[in-house]
Amino acid sequence: MSDLGYLRQNHPHRFQLSDDKPTMKAVLTVGNGGYDKLQYTEVPVPTPGPGEVLLKVLAAGVNNTEINTRIGWYSSSVEDGTEQSSDASDGGDREDGGWNGATPFPFIQGTDCCGEVVEKGEGVSLPETGKRVLVRACMRVEGFGSMDNIWMASDFDGAFAQYVKVPASEVFEVDCDWTNEELATIPCAYGTAENMLHRAGVVAGDRVLVPGASGGVGSAVVQLAKRRGAHVTAICGAAKMEAVRDLGADVVLPRSDNLLDDIPEQSVNVVIDNVAGEQFPQLLKLLAPGGRYASSGAIAGPITRLDMRDLYLKDLTLFGSTAWDEPVFPNLIRYIERGEIRPLVARTFELKDIAHAQAEFLKKGHVGNFVLIPPQ
Repeated sequence: MSDLGYLRQNHPHRFQLSDDKPTMKAVLTVGNGGYDKLQYTEVPVPTPGPGEVLLKVLAAGVNNTEINTRIGWYSSSVEDGTEQSSDASDGGDREDGGWNGATPFPFIQGTDCCGEVVEKGEGVSLPETGKRVLVRACMRVEGFGSMDNIWMASDFDGAFAQYVKVPASEVFEVDCDWTNEELATIPCAYGTAENMLHRAGVVAGDRVLVPGASGGVGSAVVQLAKRRGAHVTAICGAAKMEAVRDLGADVVLPRSDNLLDDIPEQSVNVVIDNVAGEQFPQLLKLLAPGGRYASSGAIAGPITRLDMRDLYLKDLTLFGSTAWDEPVFPNLIRYIERGEIRPLVARTFELKDIAHAQAEFLKKGHVGNFVLIPPQ
């Protein structure tokens, strides 16, 4: 059955094409599995409701989370790292494979959006039509007093399309000379990085260790920690060390099996990590008494060992980091407009080439972010 045939048969209302409704190109993720679950097709342009805006997508970033959601990696049944699971295709959708339970297949992924406001729903005055904006992908639906959150491209349709509709409250104008592609590298990676630094209370003089420093989140952490005045030790593949050093890291070390060979025990007071895996116990050994550890992911594997003696004898604090706190995204907009951070566009691809982009992304041969460009 063709992709349109599948949609019309299984979701006749949401994706029904008609002569009187405009259409757009989009990538639909139709279930958990391999690259065959990514279908480049034509669907109706969404209509903004009250309190919403319609954006023309100018550029959309590629992140681990879209791949993780496609393969159902967030399910508790998965114990491998993301690279080992990246082409999973076991023929079934996982009921707990998304961030908040079941993923609403089929839907449009794309967590990072640089867009232009083209239409406003009822009750929306700002931003003005024609403004270039970024979307805060993590939305605290019950307010910032609650950790309840939903994510664009995980819980509802995202930016892997020509148009996307979002709540007007989650759209932020940005005034800078960056390209659309550069802006599209920011929301997920830099939002996640800034949130971890904010949660861990990183300030000038902190000694911060960043495993996986060449990835989208890791490279953002390096920049944002340096912006706060921290001393940054970064870990990455040997071929990427110079690029990470150029981001401002004070010390750059090659990835190794035993971090304690290269870094003295209790020599850092903050670890900002989205790697985890087998080296997690070593990271706690490296923390000084009173140290803080913040995590936003586990690309090397979600199942780790924790020696409780490291936790309580050294008075450590561990922070999980998914729901973005209120200052995080406004801070990023200010950093961009003041020229305090810089984007890292590793490669760009046409939207229709998303499977190729994700395959190249998983080779981990790049520093920074990949970006998809929809038809304009």
